[in-house]
Amino acid sequence: MPQLPDNIAADFKNRHKDVWSAFEQLGKACHESGPLDEKTRRLIKVALAIGAGLEGATHSAVRHAKESGATQAELDQVAILAISTLGFPSAMRALTWLGDHARS
Repeated sequence: MPQLPDNIAADFKNRHKDVWSAFEQLGKACHESGPLDEKTRRLIKVALAIGAGLEGATHSAVRHAKESGATQAELDQVAILAISTLGFPSAMRALTWLGDHARS
């Protein structure tokens, strides 16, 4: 799996510390703004990344979801739910991205 997105983020973080800090604070505030539990929030972020068609964001969201206790079956269901909303090809693409983590 290529590391380009992580390198870009690390470079941005180093070059624009103030912006990165504000971005992290906003992300934390958004993440903790409501009643959803950690795992549910993480599964929703997987769904959002899938819906946006963002492979790197999906990989990152999957890592965080697994850290919060999400199972591979739960992650697969997120992709399967995409079939009727995003279409079969998008859901299959998502399952491929999720499979990258199932094999690792």
